[in-house]
Amino acid sequence: MSLLALLVLVTATGARAADPVLLVFGDSLSAGYGIEAKAAWPNLLAGELARQGQRYRVVNASVSGETTAGGRTRFPNALKQHSPSIVIIELGANDGLRGLPVNAARDNLAAMIVAAQRSGAKVHLVGMQMPPNYGPDYTASFAEVFPALAKQYRTGLTPFLLAPVIARPTLFQNDQLHPTAEAQPLLAKMIAADLKPLLAKQ
Repeated sequence: MSLLALLVLVTATGARAADPVLLVFGDSLSAGYGIEAKAAWPNLLAGELARQGQRYRVVNASVSGETTAGGRTRFPNALKQHSPSIVIIELGANDGLRGLPVNAARDNLAAMIVAAQRSGAKVHLVGMQMPPNYGPDYTASFAEVFPALAKQYRTGLTPFLLAPVIARPTLFQNDQLHPTAEAQPLLAKMIAADLKPLLAKQ
């Protein structure tokens, strides 16, 4: 999948240009790695929100392989280009899988949260967890990053993106890392539900 395809504007059917923008800024778990881009959970999110009576134009600016450092670098341009009302930040999985320092990931995520909030956007943070083979100290400190940042900066929070599917191996692709197309509606439903407190403040 090309970078251009990953940066494509993803909107729900019937979304209007005047609708406020919800920016999804993530990695391959949000970019639709291994499946059609239209099947990825961000592309289903606007429909889930519409069923709650919320109209948003969802822009998916997720890039496969992205780390928090890479995201931090390109984040200002994404804010400037899309002027979002809400930003969903789903980054950190690649930092963890590569065993990168947890403190660096925390700092990068914090910088993006602050930048989004200064732009006037509300932020929803999507967390990740590492498998136990990374060791108890690393996995515990990594998992704690997301709720700690959400508390510090008063963002919305989804503690673990893969929570609805992690116990169902058939909902993962052959790499056992990326959810299948069939899993995406479950992720979209969870995110939409978790967004309710944040949307109520809009």
